[in-house]
Amino acid sequence: MPQREALEYVLPLRWDSDEGLDEMTAYLRRLSGWVDVTVVDGSAPPLFDRHRRTWDVVRHLAPERPGRNGKARGAMTGIDRSRHDRIVIADDDVRYERDDLRRVAALLDAAAFVRPQNVFRPLTWHARWDTGRTLLNRACGGDFSGTVALRGSALRGRAYDTDVLFENLELERTVRALGGRVVVADDLFVTRHPPAFERFLEQRVRQAYDDFAQPARLVRELLLLPAIALAVARRRWLALAGAAVAVAGIAEAGRRRAGGAAVFEPTAALWAPLWAAERAITVWIAVGLRLRGGVRYRDSRLSRASSSVRSLRRAADAGADAHPSQAASRTEEETRDRAA
Repeated sequence: MPQREALEYVLPLRWDSDEGLDEMTAYLRRLSGWVDVTVVDGSAPPLFDRHRRTWDVVRHLAPERPGRNGKARGAMTGIDRSRHDRIVIADDDVRYERDDLRRVAALLDAAAFVRPQNVFRPLTWHARWDTGRTLLNRACGGDFSGTVALRGSALRGRAYDTDVLFENLELERTVRALGGRVVVADDLFVTRHPPAFERFLEQRVRQAYDDFAQPARLVRELLLLPAIALAVARRRWLALAGAAVAVAGIAEAGRRRAGGAAVFEPTAALWAPLWAAERAITVWIAVGLRLRGGVRYRDSRLSRASSSVRSLRRAADAGADAHPSQAASRTEEETRDRAA
């Protein structure tokens, strides 16, 4: 029998229906033969109880950490309860193969944090649309996907902020602030199922809101709509066409980076101008939401996308176990529980 990896697979989820139960059950059974699996389930009691009965091959827990971002609460609970130092955290639409897990485990031998690359399968039209964003990100330093991996010891017994929207970036920045080495694994391609179309629509503005965690990117994207409007007003169609070609060219560079041409279809970069036009609009909607107190995420409203590395380093140097703004808004009891 092949040797199991000394790796914890943490799956935070919160389902409103069991439409994908059979497929997820098959995946968890396959995973459990390779690694130890912890499902942190924030679903309502009837679904939670059904999942516990059905997913008997994995450890099934309720979230134990406080916070307004349910996915982050689940991830932090999984980190707390991990049986191994090497940990993979993945959304419920991510599908690892055994070789992917072996590669992650090997990368974690020399790194504190690994950011793999997701690839949508199957390729619905809206998955192609969002792949335009993926390719642009790859060309500009790396994409943020639905899965990360880390060494639990890299957090040094601390928690990361579970009150921010961009939870994977917050976790990565926390590890970096504590001195951990981060690897952007652009050549580690892990399958991700595309969302239903309704969920795809829900994600448009929320993903744009993540830009508040990256101010330089936010400024660039805020300039898109005025530039497009000015070109249209002056009927500079050739300039608009040239800009679209340039965006597609940047995306093509991302497609070819780190072996991406073997997994992203040849026409994938052509969707990038459409995504850029969408972001030119949704980023301004995100600004409006910011002025109104934040973006809705499930049952909460989140105002912050992520903490800066500088603020996290200050907190680490001061010996704090949470971001200062978070500590100020919580009771002393909650803070002690978070540090436990």
